[in-house]
Amino acid sequence: MNYKKFLLILLFLTECTVNNTQYSESSFSNRGFTLLSDVSLIEKKILRKNLDERSLEIVHDTLPRGTKVRIINLLNDKSVTAIVKTRNKDLSFYNSILSKRIFDELDISPKEPYVEISKIRENKTFIAKKSKIFDEEKKVANKAPVKSISINVIGTPKSKKIDDRKSFNYSIKITEFYFLKNANELKKRIENETSLKNINIISINDTRHRVLLGPYSNINTLQSAYNSINKLNFENIELIRND
Repeated sequence: MNYKKFLLILLFLTECTVNNTQYSESSFSNRGFTLLSDVSLIEKKILRKNLDERSLEIVHDTLPRGTKVRIINLLNDKSVTAIVKTRNKDLSFYNSILSKRIFDELDISPKEPYVEISKIRENKTFIAKKSKIFDEEKKVANKAPVKSISINVIGTPKSKKIDDRKSFNYSIKITEFYFLKNANELKKRIENETSLKNINIISINDTRHRVLLGPYSNINTLQSAYNSINKLNFENIELIRND
């Protein structure tokens, strides 16, 4: 094939790839407790300034400013899309701070503010005018693989029924391993380096071995254990509700 012709074809294919934008959930996802942005957080010096209560903005412990995220209330399956306003590495036990609007729309319980936050990845070359967002997203949805995009139907969501009689029951997921041997080695390390008890290994299948702490029946013991294990600097520690 003629070399110049080959280059032209390659450039054409590159242009097609660059201009075709797809949205998908990235690998980052975290389940944990959240906080409502209010004056008390300023008094405790957790926040310098409150989030605009009408905004769809959050403060996150690891994700950078401008990151687009999906937030799900895991107790009723309600969800919204929001933007990270700023990052706060000192949140510790809590994985985020949410605006009042998000708290209200997701109907989050202050007693059990259990949410999942997932990063939404967007191709940086895609720039959409606000008036054309809906049309552009329809084009993307038509071209994208089914498993890489989800479409939420606007209307009254079918929410989970929360059983108020069910007691508070959570475990702390530290990580998962492919090999059971590695999970056992981590368990020994935690036993040697902390005073934590109830260190468990759950083998989900032959290649997924989860290291957990707990279960814990109240938020005080849960938070104490979380703060202890967090000193070992594990990445992406999660809270798991035991249904």
